[in-house]
Amino acid sequence: MAVLTLTAPPRTSVLTDVGHVWWRETLTIVRDPFSLIFSLLQPLVFLGLFGPLLAGVAGGAAAFGGSSLQWFLPGVVVMITMFGTSMTGANLQFEIMTGAFERILATPLSRSSLMIGRALKELTPLVVQAAVITLVAIPFGFVLYPLHVVVGLVLLGVFGVGIGALSYALAIAARKTEWIFWAVQQSLLFPLLILSGMMLPLETGPGWMQVVSKFNPLTYVVDAERVLFAGGIADATVLWGFVAAILTALVGLAVGIRSIRKATI
Repeated sequence: MAVLTLTAPPRTSVLTDVGHVWWRETLTIVRDPFSLIFSLLQPLVFLGLFGPLLAGVAGGAAAFGGSSLQWFLPGVVVMITMFGTSMTGANLQFEIMTGAFERILATPLSRSSLMIGRALKELTPLVVQAAVITLVAIPFGFVLYPLHVVVGLVLLGVFGVGIGALSYALAIAARKTEWIFWAVQQSLLFPLLILSGMMLPLETGPGWMQVVSKFNPLTYVVDAERVLFAGGIADATVLWGFVAAILTALVGLAVGIRSIRKATI
């Protein structure tokens, strides 16, 4: 009499699992490229309408090549990162509502790879969007330093991984009440952007705002991007930008992995 035995599927390495999750998430962008194109409209509007107004306002523009675009474009690229990565949890909420997330949790994939792979997926649209915005600005007076911009995109990628992971963690925490995700996301996003000096120089703002900005990791990322996009690299500002980005990534992944490990089917 034959005995039927059931064996568990072989376990794969975490790196392999991360690659599978990253590819699955990236395919959603490939299948719907219009969402990526549409997300470029708002940054282009900011760049085209808000940038010229800074010609006589951005007092630090002379230090960044004498062009308001040289000062403003890095802030727009950071804005793309924040808008894109902070809203990624909405995709996870949709999967939770449709039951797809529960099916993913039932797979032999490690829980940590589910979070890391999703967070790394944010690098793909981020690099494409930032590159397009930068190229569009060249005919309008922006001076391109290719290698420095690449370093700036790496910095943004590290920072975006952390913000994306935090967004996913928030989606898991708010899976039973969807509105909480949007309330928290919107309540934090705009103060962080404004207090980073992304759109207007904080040097002309009140003292309390300048003090608060020192506790905002986004401030250091924006400052580092401005130095890099202006052709500088051997600068303490860039170092502090990478420190802020790496710490954000570590905290985001730690919180995100902890949240997805505690998620129940």
